[in-house]
Amino acid sequence: MVKKITAALGAVLLAALAACGEGGSGSAGAGGGAGGGGGDDTITMGFAQVGAESGWRTANTKSIQEAAEAAGIELKFSDAQQRQENQIKAIRSYVQQKVDVIAFSPVVETGWDPVLLEAKRANIPVILTDRAIDSEDTSLYKTFLGSDFVEEGKKAGKWLVENTTGPQRVVELQGNTGAAPAIDRKKGFEEEIGARDDIEIVASQPGDFTRAGGKQVMEAFLRSTPNIDVVYAHNDDMGLGAIEAIKAAGKVPGKDIKIITVDAVKAGMEALAKGEINFIVECNPLLGEQLMELAEKVVAGEEVPTRVVTEEGTFTSEQAKAALPDRKY
Repeated sequence: MVKKITAALGAVLLAALAACGEGGSGSAGAGGGAGGGGGDDTITMGFAQVGAESGWRTANTKSIQEAAEAAGIELKFSDAQQRQENQIKAIRSYVQQKVDVIAFSPVVETGWDPVLLEAKRANIPVILTDRAIDSEDTSLYKTFLGSDFVEEGKKAGKWLVENTTGPQRVVELQGNTGAAPAIDRKKGFEEEIGARDDIEIVASQPGDFTRAGGKQVMEAFLRSTPNIDVVYAHNDDMGLGAIEAIKAAGKVPGKDIKIITVDAVKAGMEALAKGEINFIVECNPLLGEQLMELAEKVVAGEEVPTRVVTEEGTFTSEQAKAALPDRKY
């Protein structure tokens, strides 16, 4: 009986020691104290997406979801449906869930300091993707991964300057009011066309980055603005909507009215190949792999660049024809 009791106590002691060892190795989570999404080595990321307003955004979401799965990162995903308050709620929820890292594409530039301060106080690193924020406190996020929107606008403006002669009356289809790409693509375009006095933006309205919005605004422009020479759309979807409106008005897109867009998603590239769009500036949505690499580094406490710019090009009609067979988005 004494031997049996001794053996039983020994087994209990060994089990307790084993349990302590397991707790010690996993209690901090993958974040090493960054926030602690779980009790193992799996990183948990909370991602707050802008919405699903365009082909670009759909490709961006798919890239992030597939890259997270490939990297073994647990992804908590939310769609803000173009509303900042929805993104703020999602980020606050991720803080409460104690994820290891938060990433999001801001709907607009301003108004993020309070919720990002909550994440900072919870020791959860934040990564900005696709769009920047306007904040004096750069300690609220670790890095910003995305395009140079001002440079995209400059590329669009440069093509117009170099490929047209004589007066050019431009109508502009802007993105969401207050959104970084809308602000910066406008700024870059205006800076570049300033080289010519005969290029003038005669009307400019938000189309909210949607095809329906682009069509609606273009219809209004065609009614109110005479002698339109050029459409500058801040994304392909609005440009595609403008094409519908131009055709309905009995005009030929790409000939009667030149069209310049930004993104280079498949539908836009197809229109470019057909000559309905004249020039596209690329904005690469496939940020997933880079985002996961940055997430792993910031969770591990490694230093990362505060700005990571994606490499992008431009396309003419002939270049679109050559690129389309291998296009991934």
